[in-house]
Parts: sequence; structure tokens; C-alpha cells
Amino acid sequence: MHYVYILRLKDNSQYVGYSENLKQRIEEHSRGIVKTTKSNLPSELVFYAAFKDKYKAIKFERYLKEGSGFAFRNKHLV
Repeated sequence: MHYVYILRLKDNSQYVGYSENLKQRIEEHSRGIVKTTKSNLPSELVFYAAFKDKYKAIKFERYLKEGSGFAFRNKHLV
């Protein structure tokens, strides 16, 4: 499976990511291994979606990071 996820960080910002192993990736965030989130720990998983198709997952991740997807994310997912 392929996962798109949203974390809420300590400063109340959000991080959108993609992973093929969600459990491992969340552990990496929690342990401070991920450079982009390690300065804002702790983090909380607030949303995830699973996809069978890798390219659909990547496309959805990009959507959530841009324009109308950003607004959709803030209104409906977190």
C-alpha cells in the first residue's frame, strides 16, 4: 500500500507526506530522524489515506500541498 499522511506539529503547523510504510515513517518522525519535522516535535498523526496505486498517492500528496488542495486539507481533513 501507499500512504499519504498529515502530521500536526508542535507549532500547530502541518506536514504532508507520502510513504510506502506508514508505521515506520511515523516512527522516524517521532524519533527526530526526518530533517523537516525534527525541530517541531512532538508530532501527531491527524489524517492518513491508503492507495493501491503509487502514482495516485503521489498525485494526492501534491494536491494537498498546493492551492485548492491546501484549502481542502484545512477545511475537511484536519
